[in-house]
Amino acid sequence: MGIIGGTLGYSILRAIAPAPPQRGGEAQADQDCKLERYFGSAFLGTLRGKTVIDFGCGDGLQAVTIARRVPDCRVIGLDIQPRFLEKARLRAARCGVSNRCTFTESTQERADVIISIDAFEHFDDPAKILAIMNGLLKRDGEVLASFGPTWLHPYGGHLFSVFPWAHLVFTEAALIRWRARFRPDGATRFCEVEGGLNQIRIAEFERLVGDSPLAVDWLETAPIRNLSFLRWKPFRELGSSIVRCRLVRRESRCAEPQAIGELAA
Repeated sequence: MGIIGGTLGYSILRAIAPAPPQRGGEAQADQDCKLERYFGSAFLGTLRGKTVIDFGCGDGLQAVTIARRVPDCRVIGLDIQPRFLEKARLRAARCGVSNRCTFTESTQERADVIISIDAFEHFDDPAKILAIMNGLLKRDGEVLASFGPTWLHPYGGHLFSVFPWAHLVFTEAALIRWRARFRPDGATRFCEVEGGLNQIRIAEFERLVGDSPLAVDWLETAPIRNLSFLRWKPFRELGSSIVRCRLVRRESRCAEPQAIGELAA
């Protein structure tokens, strides 16, 4: 996707964005409340006595928050990036929850709840991720996921969005060439940049879940602020800042768990 490419596209990008765009980070307190903001103020209380997997845990903020605020649950953070896992372990140690909050590339344990926060738009193979999640769930387990902004959102290109919908105006090649001025890491596709972007849309996510061993129990979108009409299905691809959903196992029979480490192969 994208219209303007080649030398023209690259030259325009250099002119309008001589430096990469800076997105304001959320305050720590706001980050800590993400789970409650997305899934309700009573959410953490439902995790008491349960085993929770944070799938794509990054630096461990959400996993440690759960362990810190729900003393009688166990949390396993999964990620394929060793540097993130090391940061997560240090965070757990600083907060005194290392005995109940561990971080690893793979696990054979099954969870009552799998959470996935701000990750599905970054997974290289979302269909495979859904199959792995299914294998890691207990019989009556659930997946609670949130992701966004979605690809057709004005800032769906994340740091490639030098202005609204820039990632749809310029070709992938032009944007990658522009990015190489600041991050010369050899990436040639959106999916190859650190974190990756799989360009997933809501309809595609629903289709992937429909083809997986999981089923959508509920799914809702949070539109751009003050534009509530973008919640309607004909417009949701263009204006969904956040998608949140609950997935459950389609079949009650437990499958053998797959290791997240397989993704690195």
